[in-house]
Amino acid sequence: MWRTAVNQGIRNFSVNSPVIKCNRLQGKTAIVTASTDGIGFAIARRLAQEGAKVMVSSRKDSNVKKAVEQLQSEGLEVCGVVCHVAKQEDRKNLFNKTKEKFGGLDILVSNAAANPGFTTLFETPEATWDKIFEVNVKSGFLLMQESLPLLRESKSSSIIFISSIAAYQQMTALGVYAVSKTALLGLNNIAAATLVSEGIRVNCIAPGFIKTKFSQPLIEGDFHEATVSTIPMRKIGEPDEIAGVAAFLASDDAAYITGETIVAAGGMQSRL
Repeated sequence: MWRTAVNQGIRNFSVNSPVIKCNRLQGKTAIVTASTDGIGFAIARRLAQEGAKVMVSSRKDSNVKKAVEQLQSEGLEVCGVVCHVAKQEDRKNLFNKTKEKFGGLDILVSNAAANPGFTTLFETPEATWDKIFEVNVKSGFLLMQESLPLLRESKSSSIIFISSIAAYQQMTALGVYAVSKTALLGLNNIAAATLVSEGIRVNCIAPGFIKTKFSQPLIEGDFHEATVSTIPMRKIGEPDEIAGVAAFLASDDAAYITGETIVAAGGMQSRL
């Protein structure tokens, strides 16, 4: 009988099903960068659904307002602020507004990333190298560094970086972007080892091919079948499937986990 019930539940489940609300993040405050669309938006929503107060951020005010209105219409406790992660004044304002609105910080999700164009490694101009590493790596480090005064006041602090399966796979078409995502694995490891004595956990998520605007060139049109053929599960992932991993890492369910990267890529090879 129990097998029938489980199988029925699996058949009825879909990634678009309403998330079962739990309260494992109740009382916590989170910042999610680049969280008005795609994976970032899904993470912000899931953290709020699990009880967290969430500060949404993005480079464009109109996108922030739209995302906040959507999440608040769902009864979630969120606020929003414009933040270009490469700008020091924007990062400072992000933390100040979060403390002013919610009183502190427990969870930082560094999701912002840039990839100005799909070029191979040796075709990438120096200016593009600089922009990719400034946003994807340097700004992630600075966000983490600048968040520490607030995170040190928390009894359960968690930092989460969003890397990519491109950090592990030889995706030559992604060139410098892939290199930057590999660099995040190193940043995650060293940061975790440095902060462990302070009780601040640092972990990373490496998504595979996910249905977002960012990945459209790789998952739509002529490239769709070729991309899907590289995924053992034979499907493109959904943003909500990454959000669930982030909620786990942010929660006390992951209290004994730090310095790790969880790969959510449908079974794609993920070891260096």
